[in-house]
Amino acid sequence: MRLRNIPGAREEMLVNPFIVQDPERLRGCWRAEFGNQNPLRIEIGMGKGQFLLTLAQQNPDVNYVGIEKYSSVLIRALARQEELKLQNLRLIRYDAETIDELFAEGEVDRIYLNFSDPWPKDRHAKRRLTSDRFLARYARILAPEGRVEFKTDNVDLFDFSLESAENCGWTLSEVTRDLHNSPAAEGNVMTEYEERFSALGNPICRLVATPPRQ
Repeated sequence: MRLRNIPGAREEMLVNPFIVQDPERLRGCWRAEFGNQNPLRIEIGMGKGQFLLTLAQQNPDVNYVGIEKYSSVLIRALARQEELKLQNLRLIRYDAETIDELFAEGEVDRIYLNFSDPWPKDRHAKRRLTSDRFLARYARILAPEGRVEFKTDNVDLFDFSLESAENCGWTLSEVTRDLHNSPAAEGNVMTEYEERFSALGNPICRLVATPPRQ
């Protein structure tokens, strides 16, 4: 469920220095934006930011970009970033539909997809962030050793994602249907949704996939 609209959130996105304006101008130049050659990792649909803010604090030698299309959600992450002022984190209000217009070929080291909208109706399958058309976009922007890491509590979406990855020729290096009781639990950083769902006893599914290489 999305947070309700917060008055003034959209306007704040336009003036806050922690929000990248016109991010398309940085396509191919993200390392220059950060002023270093560190790996670049992105989260699509970052929500209130707990996951990415934690990673950015833990890994100062990695650059992170958080992408969220809803101002009323992103403003919660922005408030936390204003406190922390993490130099290795940038925030973007953007729709991932054209994610490959933000990053050049091979520019991204890792893509995180956490508890994405399942779009349960079949006619909306192409909107799922693990559909074949999104995987094609990710394959273009990922570095040679890049990968997608996906977590969800929605079993149907997870099954769809596995099938989509396999049909598109992606290699699945990790698949678990109970993350918190698997070896992959070590070092796992939880999102807000993950904490909520796991507290209810919902198993968390996770996959790690790499795109086919020509």
